[in-house]
Amino acid sequence: MPVEISEQQIRTLDLAPLQPWASLDPAALVQRAGSLELNFDWPQAADDPRELSEIAELRLWSLRADAEYPWLPLVLERGSGQLTRHGAMLLPHQFSRTEGIRFAPEALELWMTHRLFGLDAWARSHNLGIRQGLTQMAAVLGFELDAQFWNYLPPV
Repeated sequence: MPVEISEQQIRTLDLAPLQPWASLDPAALVQRAGSLELNFDWPQAADDPRELSEIAELRLWSLRADAEYPWLPLVLERGSGQLTRHGAMLLPHQFSRTEGIRFAPEALELWMTHRLFGLDAWARSHNLGIRQGLTQMAAVLGFELDAQFWNYLPPV
């Protein structure tokens, strides 16, 4: 489900394009996991070699969106790279033509663990079980969970 974000919305840190998603109840958000596509309408010169995640304005908008809507990584589309691009907006990384995006390991571990704890608590507070989806979300970003990770948290 594509959401268009205009240059003006990016420049003013306007999160209005996400409002329809924010108005959904938690069960509906979980049902739509992996389906949100963010399309940034950002002017870029043909000779500008930067990836979108290297543009400061887009990173700032993404940081605000991630802070306001901590469920955002859960609903971002995974197959075409939306979740990976979101991670690149937030985390230090390097890009390799052969290996793709490589996140700074410590940054990925801290952010992902924080996000897993938060999303698990959010889901439990709404009587939703999403741990399998969270594990898959982490794997898309190259973060492997220890088999015992969920054993340390309250049961669903």
